[in-house]
Amino acid sequence: TKISLCERAEELLLEPDVPKAFRILQELHEEWRDTGPVPHEMREEIWNRFKEITSKINKRHHEYYESLKSQQVKNLEQKTALCEKAEEIAASGISSMKEWEKRYREILDLQQVWKTIGFAPRKENQKIYQRFRAACDDFFRRRREFFQKMKEEQHNNLQLKTELCLQAEALKDSNEWKKTTEDLINIQKRWKEIGPVPRRYADAIWKRFRAACDEFFNRKAAYYAGIDSQYEENLKKKLELIEEIEKYQPVESVEENFRNLKDFQRRWAEIGFVPLKDKEQVQQRYKEAITRHFEGLKMDDERKNLLRFRNRLDALQQKPRGNQKIKAERERLIGKLKQLENEISLWENNIGFFIKSKNAESMISEVQKKIDDAKAKITELEEKIRIIDMHISES
Repeated sequence: TKISLCERAEELLLEPDVPKAFRILQELHEEWRDTGPVPHEMREEIWNRFKEITSKINKRHHEYYESLKSQQVKNLEQKTALCEKAEEIAASGISSMKEWEKRYREILDLQQVWKTIGFAPRKENQKIYQRFRAACDDFFRRRREFFQKMKEEQHNNLQLKTELCLQAEALKDSNEWKKTTEDLINIQKRWKEIGPVPRRYADAIWKRFRAACDEFFNRKAAYYAGIDSQYEENLKKKLELIEEIEKYQPVESVEENFRNLKDFQRRWAEIGFVPLKDKEQVQQRYKEAITRHFEGLKMDDERKNLLRFRNRLDALQQKPRGNQKIKAERERLIGKLKQLENEISLWENNIGFFIKSKNAESMISEVQKKIDDAKAKITELEEKIRIIDMHISES
């Protein structure tokens, strides 16, 4: 009946899917026309009831699409901004693998943001998508070309480093200590100038080269250790010093204890090398004794950490090519520092992408914590680099 049609139409006011409600209303109008007449005295009342419901649903449908159009315009603005950013990245001059990887992650971030944005107006939707895709495709094409060229260079580097391995292996059994040392140092300099090799070969080729160099330098160190009678005297002095350290009774003053322990370290460094066969055992015993006292000092964890770092530098200094290893440690710390700076820069850039995200506040808070932790680590690295610089200047 037409009263039933009115009731069904009124139920559509509660339907959350506005287009669906509008579509069903059209079907109800078809049924209305096919339904027989009602009593004359009720005709106007029932028709007005159905017409009023129709008006409300039509208004709701109109408002829905007006809102949809407004949102699509906003979506177009957001997608246009993403296109401009992608085009800027695609056109930027990039010359290093690290920079390519950074930009690659930025493009992926843009694509993820794009997926969170709804449709643009119909006449613009395909056009703006093609613009964004063209910028991304251009970036990925240039990236492929860069890595293809880099791959060719790395294979050439592998051949050059293999030749240096052969040269180092030909020298590893030499007893011409002075000349061979100079030759190997020159070969090592050339090695550093060559550049990276394919990742799957990097570890093996480096171990092969290092093994040849270490073979010679270890033999050289053992030779000089064996012919220097002073080493036995040094061993005696170091054992006596270790006993003194082990028996040391801390006083009340933390600063005085610290000065005394540093004096032990100074005296240890001044004694010199011991026979190679005793070196590790003596060094380990000394390290345990001095570390136990340092750990007992009432200082905060940060200062203790720096003290342990100083002790490790002192231990490195006693090893063959100690200065080289300390300088290598400095380069490693600088590399880690630069890596953290790059990560902070990337995180700070990414915060902008999260502003319009659904969970923006929690995402930004998480990224900010990463930034704060990285800055604290940078401060620690800078202090360690300063300690190394002082250590190098003093030696």
